[in-house]
Amino acid sequence: MKRFLIAAAAVAAITPFAVTQESAEREIVEYDEFFASSSVLTQQTGAGIYGAVCAACHMSNGEGAVGAGAYPALAENPNLEFPEYAIYLTIHGQAAMPPLGGILSDEQIAAVIEYIRTSFGNDYPDPVTAEMVEITR
Repeated sequence: MKRFLIAAAAVAAITPFAVTQESAEREIVEYDEFFASSSVLTQQTGAGIYGAVCAACHMSNGEGAVGAGAYPALAENPNLEFPEYAIYLTIHGQAAMPPLGGILSDEQIAAVIEYIRTSFGNDYPDPVTAEMVEITR
């Protein structure tokens, strides 16, 4: 009886952590959709890139966060008036911001910066182009 209780307790303890084959495959598919290459991000739209990379720190609504680091708000951020500022930080990184120039193309950087400059209460309509990014690289 004692062995049965120990075995039952062990099964009960690990059951909440069990991963089914289906849920593991579903997670792999979701990650495969985000990253088709181990070294290059595959999203092409500003919103897609923001959701895959930026939202983890800057939050999905651009409000920023403080925790293991300080992640500034992108919402209503006056620094975004000048696209060159955001281009430089995206390519080269700074403080807790990692450099993303190695995993994002000029077109992707332009797309995500244009997205944040026209989202989250920002209204900076001047276009951001891949040529602007290329010059900053």
